[in-house]
Amino acid sequence: MCTLVGKKAPSFKATAVVNGNDFVNEFSLEQFIGNKYVVFFFYPLDFTFVCPTEILAFQEKLAEFEKRNVAVVGCSVDSEFSHWAWLNTEKNNGGIKGVKFPLVADLTKTIAENYGVLAGEYQVNEEGESSFVGAPVAYRGLFLIDKKGNVRHQLVNDLPLGRSVDEALRMVDALAHFEEFGEVCPANWKEGDEAMKASAEGVASYLSKH
Repeated sequence: MCTLVGKKAPSFKATAVVNGNDFVNEFSLEQFIGNKYVVFFFYPLDFTFVCPTEILAFQEKLAEFEKRNVAVVGCSVDSEFSHWAWLNTEKNNGGIKGVKFPLVADLTKTIAENYGVLAGEYQVNEEGESSFVGAPVAYRGLFLIDKKGNVRHQLVNDLPLGRSVDEALRMVDALAHFEEFGEVCPANWKEGDEAMKASAEGVASYLSKH
């Protein structure tokens, strides 16, 4: 597991399914640099149980992300054809029809590996035979990437543990607030709350009011 916070987000070009139906070759997060924040999240597999609850939750809040100038992008180790089939399966049959944000295909697992969320690794024995040890899927990783392409927030959950979409929105708000006002955001801060100046005097002033 690696920490990417403070570093450039690993670049990639891969096939993605966009708007629920369109195949886009050589999809890259670099298209958003200078223009949008990116919430890039990994999930283990298509056609599973916890994964659709997360993906549909992101779709339900997609307008909130877009209002904040954020591109939401999902990724798993499935193929683009699996993504397409899942995106075109009705919800009452286990599908995620209606999801519009891009789903990236990482069939080679290299994107998950480069982001440090692959739930296992390839090992070679003394005979030179390669095998995968662990689960050949991605953990539930989430990365908030700023407009310069730098990772500013990273969260990785184990496979059974779903994420909070509201927390992802809160992190976007905190980053935007810091960038606009130069104020740091204390524990449990949310948009509209008082923040702090990044100085001893600023912290003391904030604490004296709470």
